[in-house]
Amino acid sequence: MKQANWVLLAAMTAAGVVGCGGEANPVPPVQEGTTVSLALMETTDLHANVMSYNYYSLTEDTSLGLERTATLVSAARAENPNNVLLDNGDTIQGTLLGDLQAVTKPVACSETMAIHKVMNAMKFDGGGFGNHEFNYGLPLLSQITNTDFGIPGVSKPAGNCGAPVFPLALSNVTGVASGKPIVQPTALLPRTFRATAPDGSALDVKINIGIMSFVPPQILEWDQKNLAGKVAVTGAVEAARQYVPALRNKGADLVVALSHGGLDPSPYSPKMENPSYHLTGTGIDALLIGHSHLIFPKGKEAGAAALDASFAAFPASANIDAVNGFVNGVPTVMAQSWGRRLGIIKMTLVYQGGKWVVQPAKTSVESRGFKYTDGKTNIAADPAIAPLVATEHAATIAYAKQPLGVSTDFEMSSYFALAGDVSAIQLVNQAQLDYVKNFIATSTDATIASYKNIPVISCSAPFKAGRNGPSDFTDVAPGASAGAPVGLQVRNPGDLYLYSNNNLQAVKIKGSDLKAWLETSAKQFAAINPALTTEQDLVPSYSTIYNYDVFYAEGNALTYQIDVTKPAGSRIVNLVYQGKPVADGDDFIVATNDYRAGGGGAVPGIDGSKTIIKSPDANQTVVSNYLAARGKATGKVSLADNGSARSWSFVKVATAGPVILRSAPGHLGLAKSTGITAVAAEGSLDASGFAKYTIDLSK
Repeated sequence: MKQANWVLLAAMTAAGVVGCGGEANPVPPVQEGTTVSLALMETTDLHANVMSYNYYSLTEDTSLGLERTATLVSAARAENPNNVLLDNGDTIQGTLLGDLQAVTKPVACSETMAIHKVMNAMKFDGGGFGNHEFNYGLPLLSQITNTDFGIPGVSKPAGNCGAPVFPLALSNVTGVASGKPIVQPTALLPRTFRATAPDGSALDVKINIGIMSFVPPQILEWDQKNLAGKVAVTGAVEAARQYVPALRNKGADLVVALSHGGLDPSPYSPKMENPSYHLTGTGIDALLIGHSHLIFPKGKEAGAAALDASFAAFPASANIDAVNGFVNGVPTVMAQSWGRRLGIIKMTLVYQGGKWVVQPAKTSVESRGFKYTDGKTNIAADPAIAPLVATEHAATIAYAKQPLGVSTDFEMSSYFALAGDVSAIQLVNQAQLDYVKNFIATSTDATIASYKNIPVISCSAPFKAGRNGPSDFTDVAPGASAGAPVGLQVRNPGDLYLYSNNNLQAVKIKGSDLKAWLETSAKQFAAINPALTTEQDLVPSYSTIYNYDVFYAEGNALTYQIDVTKPAGSRIVNLVYQGKPVADGDDFIVATNDYRAGGGGAVPGIDGSKTIIKSPDANQTVVSNYLAARGKATGKVSLADNGSARSWSFVKVATAGPVILRSAPGHLGLAKSTGITAVAAEGSLDASGFAKYTIDLSK
């Protein structure tokens, strides 16, 4: 229906006009100058965090959870009766709850995933997809979205499966065989909103809201095992240029892009992981973004955290207003992650020239957190949510508590992983290294067997090291000691290796590749100026902490140093293997994951072309199996053998002013007891709840 027609119909319907003989009495269309105010609300990167609960530590965590986001939604709806609630993907994966329902005990077609049950109850209006939606494979995704993807070999169970009852859209993924979108590329949400006529009277009008959704093209690399030969991904801008006009032709008054990508103002490429910035030039009216787990714009609550360094570094020419929430004039919001915030774009539209026109001067953007009322008080959970998933919650806790059959005499944590602590990383590296060495040693493939004399090393990142706030750290077996060992449980491998979807892979590289890889990892650190007397952040942004690879060789035979006074790209010094400097032409095999081996993290030369082993086993499973094997062999893992081999250190330098590392508060004693001498003192909390630890780079 054309816009003018439906506006007239809406006006007639609102007036309740009925004429004699079945004819409607003539009424004027919506008057010029009629205004309507509405709110677009966003959740993003929920990652199966339904409850305010940490299944890895088996403790309540009031800093996260959809049950608290629901309270934010109720308050925002009360403030804005004209509203639409949208989700921006990375919804189903990320906690033991998600893994239990997708892998360990997959939900049946007759069941609905816990997070979708809650989203249905919260009456979401629409949603998109993120890269992690594909982690569990296309068959499960087809089932839990109740969608036939039209992909040969991928069939949805017969009948209607439990799924979101709100429309989902995915605009840039097509089936290879069909060339058609696997999910409807757009959705039109017709809504009746209360409006104000020029004379001040109230009336109901119809507003059509069109949504599109975009995922990173890198899903083809990150989930190659699930997607190769089945789907293709179009660049976000190319897809938007196709579907924005299509939505307008269908009568969309507002076009909203759900972009599962962050902001990157560098020149556009269809392969960009974070193309959201460039979508602002495609004719959209609002931009809901995610993937980066950051807050955009800056929080408005009292004492809000400073802008992430990645935003603060944008040049003025990029036209990114990170305080008010506009990118090239388009209102833009990112609601952090794990349900910790609600994105709210308040807009006013005026009826002019036969169409609804957005009023930029009357648009405001907020990324609202749990302490939005006064900056101090955490909102309570919505009491209606927990009963909806009580059975699933209890089942996840029971699953998490199952014993692994092995104990530990040390605490494995990542609180100071960026200061050299490897207690939560070394064992992961040992498990990966052991797997690859055995794979090569027992292989009957002539090519694989020819690698037997090449050194195998391993790398892993501290995946949980503050990216999602001060409660987001690995901490396995707190208080464990030689005198009081702690039995490990099913939950612990997931704490050590967060991503259950990653599969182990190995790449064959040269010494020059290794150095470039280490330089890429070292980009996590700031360039420290020893002469500055003011405070300097050792790690200015935690948004890509999963790219900080720590390398390890058996017997700690590989060691290296990082000079943080040097610019990125020239920080790695004293790179040594078995007592000899690593030469550019030396050969190594690196045990890693499919994300990194396929190009994730943009390590130079590591793009899938050097992969020699593609294991069918998940890294998390490899860690779990290694722990179980240690349990059978010795009954335990120990600090001496599995948690104290520090392969890297900082080049020593004295600084005139304080250098700080942000971590969870209350762990100075742990740093001291485990020999992390660079951690000199614990300071005050910052606005996000991190403690500011002083790092003495001269030690």
